[in-house]
Amino acid sequence: MAQLRQDVEAAEAGLDAEALHRLDRHFARHVDEGRLPGYLVAVARGGRVAHLTAYGLRDVAAGLPVEPDTLWRIYSMTKPVTAVAVLLLAQEGRLSLDDPVGRHLPAFAHPRVYEGGSGTGVRTRPAAGPVLVRHLLTHTAGLTFGFYHRHPVDALYREAGLEYSVPPGKDLAETVDLYARLPLQFDPGTRWNYSVASNVLGRLIEVVSGQPLDVFFAERILGPLGMTDTGFHVTAGQEDRLAELYGETDEGGIEPVPGLPVRGRPRFLSGSGGLVSSPHDFHRFMELLRRGGELDGVRLLTPRAHAAMTRNQLPGGATLRSFGAPVHQEPAMDGLGFGFNVSVVTDPARTPAPSHTGTYGWTGVATTAFWVDPGHDLTVQFMTQVRPKRLKVFPELRRLVHAALPD
Repeated sequence: MAQLRQDVEAAEAGLDAEALHRLDRHFARHVDEGRLPGYLVAVARGGRVAHLTAYGLRDVAAGLPVEPDTLWRIYSMTKPVTAVAVLLLAQEGRLSLDDPVGRHLPAFAHPRVYEGGSGTGVRTRPAAGPVLVRHLLTHTAGLTFGFYHRHPVDALYREAGLEYSVPPGKDLAETVDLYARLPLQFDPGTRWNYSVASNVLGRLIEVVSGQPLDVFFAERILGPLGMTDTGFHVTAGQEDRLAELYGETDEGGIEPVPGLPVRGRPRFLSGSGGLVSSPHDFHRFMELLRRGGELDGVRLLTPRAHAAMTRNQLPGGATLRSFGAPVHQEPAMDGLGFGFNVSVVTDPARTPAPSHTGTYGWTGVATTAFWVDPGHDLTVQFMTQVRPKRLKVFPELRRLVHAALPD
């Protein structure tokens, strides 16, 4: 077990200490007023942690505090790790990003696209082209989530037991075959729709590598990076450090809710959202990205692969709002493109919170977040465990960190 520690004072790293204190006070109020159980925030420049705060409780009922070594369900912050795994296989020539997914997963060999109707009256047609690996990495494959409740295909996912992506009792292989039997919302490559795509990537990794997803992650990414507190489940020795999961109530408070099952190896290994990690470990992963795919003599990504992952891959420089399915055409998507499982700032004048061109990162459904700002040599991570309804943490976090940066 390694613990994240502060390396330098904020001023030595060129950050405004008082602005960072304002950040702490802001989120401490969220905790004190019952909107968050507790949180950890870490801001680093040049790889050196210049601000580290742990405040509040990881387990409210037990009165256990958030510590620098607390473990967190990072949910969709798993997706960039999955992208690195796919790029490793591509670098080795074991797959190409332009491979049809059906070459490796035969259930996807003949995709069909929604054409009209609903329920038992849904009409489909053959897709205009195959689903490619890069479509999965960029969420342009035509897949969806059942919980959107915005499109007839979303309803088909729910009817198949996929409202929350995973049917009870199914493993990854069985679930991905089920995805493949459902129609796509649109022709591959023609729109952006955040979806179950990274679970398909997880199964692709298993088939191409010949290893279970957790074994591949451990041997090829987590182990080499020294991320010993990251995995799809916690061990007996880690269990007491795991933060409990909460949901936001209608009144704006929090209450315990069931979480991702991580006490014991899960049957379903989710490349979309299955990992638990520590602040130290996720700092290591951000450092791999900040340094262009290499960390402490371990190179996982070539410079070319890293550049592709962290630049906008949407056609014609489109944004998530302009290229997105209707559910994503909202102001929060303005000024953002998408790389391989990370959003990328393309126009900071249009983003709802202050940002800088080229900044990339992602978030998790339990209100975790990270980003890398290459222009300021900056990395930021925020950890808590609340599934929100109205709580808006990320714009506040961006604004408060931005205020600490030099002009």
